[in-house]
Amino acid sequence: MAKRVAVIGAGASGLTALKCCLDEGLQPTCFERSEDIGGLWRFQECDTDWKASIYKSVTINTSKEMMGYSDFPIPEDYPNYMHNSKVMDYFRMYTKHFDLLQYIHFKTSVLSIRKCSDFSTTGQWDVVTETDGKQNSAIFDAILVCTGHHIDPYLPLECFPGVEKFKGKIMHSREYKYPEEFRDKRMVVVGLGNSGVDISLDLSHTTKQVFLSTRTGAWVVNRVSDNGFPLDVVHFTRFKNMLRHIIPLYLMNRWGENKLNARFNHENYGLKPKFSKYPIVGDDLPNAIVSGRVLMKPNVKEFTDTAVIFVDGSREENIDVVLFATGYNFSFPFLEENVLRVNNNRVPLYKFVFPPHLEKPTLAIIGLLQPLGAIMPIAELQARWATRVFKGKKNEHKSQHITLQVQYIDHVDELASLLSVKPNLLFLFLTDPKLALEVLFGPCTPAQFRLTGPGKWDGARKSILTQRQRILKATKTRALKTHSENDTCLSAGLTSSPPYAILTCTCSLYTWTLKMVISTFSPLHCSC
Repeated sequence: MAKRVAVIGAGASGLTALKCCLDEGLQPTCFERSEDIGGLWRFQECDTDWKASIYKSVTINTSKEMMGYSDFPIPEDYPNYMHNSKVMDYFRMYTKHFDLLQYIHFKTSVLSIRKCSDFSTTGQWDVVTETDGKQNSAIFDAILVCTGHHIDPYLPLECFPGVEKFKGKIMHSREYKYPEEFRDKRMVVVGLGNSGVDISLDLSHTTKQVFLSTRTGAWVVNRVSDNGFPLDVVHFTRFKNMLRHIIPLYLMNRWGENKLNARFNHENYGLKPKFSKYPIVGDDLPNAIVSGRVLMKPNVKEFTDTAVIFVDGSREENIDVVLFATGYNFSFPFLEENVLRVNNNRVPLYKFVFPPHLEKPTLAIIGLLQPLGAIMPIAELQARWATRVFKGKKNEHKSQHITLQVQYIDHVDELASLLSVKPNLLFLFLTDPKLALEVLFGPCTPAQFRLTGPGKWDGARKSILTQRQRILKATKTRALKTHSENDTCLSAGLTSSPPYAILTCTCSLYTWTLKMVISTFSPLHCSC
């Protein structure tokens, strides 16, 4: 009899976890407490305390070729950076294509997940759920927790003296939906993460003034990179990742800072961080600062009834709203602390997936990490690995990771090695040089992990070799005839004649390599 697996959540991680269970011949049941799929990416006008939330204008900051599931490419006519509604459309297509909807129980909350009395021998779990006020208990052989970490807002009001006297509105970024409700208001946004920057820019066209407060500053990158290609497509390549491990860190940091400051001097814009840190995406932030729509401020020191005072002594009067973009806490209220304990947003997990102390590896946490890159391909690899562990085809070991941040290519390769699906570059160069060149120098897209091993997909090679065509398809909505089609293909590193492509790529390999070395000091790789 197939093993029964409970999947908790039907968002970006839960959907691929369901599909991975089916690929391995397992019997999944997904519990989703809302009425639809999508999790964080499903925009809702009104939210309850326990639902993940986004605002209407959210556009994803990872490109479609890097964020799609490995055996189901995003349509070529979709924009490279998708609005949240397009992300939802893709999830629905994925769900329909693999017939996942039949396995999802909507409006069903998971109340508790406890070890069965014979867990040390069976590894089974007793799962208690509630639907329409009625509770139900069922036994499962394994659990995939896919609830994410954007539900419990972190609102550190106790850190700011006088906040209880402030007469304006105080809110968390989770509550923000539209800029129109803040028309002609004077607002302070606290927090220079991706959400804080994006919301500030969204508000800046409507409010009277936006003040963006930060403790540390940040390096700001643009979604559009060299030659108009998406940032992650240009910089998340295996070749550049190899160089990142070879070149001294201080040189990487220095060149990365110089590259970012070439666009605008971060110190002059009040953004330069004290230490090297992960960058944020803020396409329009320098424009908003230079035009006065957004004014940078240091950390908030204290509040009065109508004003905000900053640590440099400056003071802004008549503030109507303070919006805290200060992130989230995560928790697993349905799990007992002796199963998984979260302490200050730290949790002990092997490879960010398995609690290392369990007698049986039948509980896996999927998607609980913050990569410098897309989360969906990592969640998919985690689920592919976990489901094979559940079947006894792969081993789980006893060590752990605590924090959530990871380097994208390093981590996906680590998971792919555990799953035996990491591409063998030497073998590819000997057997398929054209594909090998694209795998090495092109973007490290999810389809690379479908070339071989468990879950091999026959369409992976074609998907990789045509990925640049799909990227260009989304932007070339007005075709120009200044070049022939063949010239256009060659400029993108493509041609319909494989032998000619191999010859062209081989002859220019040294030129490409030199260009890669010069440009490799990427803003995305300038952090510790």
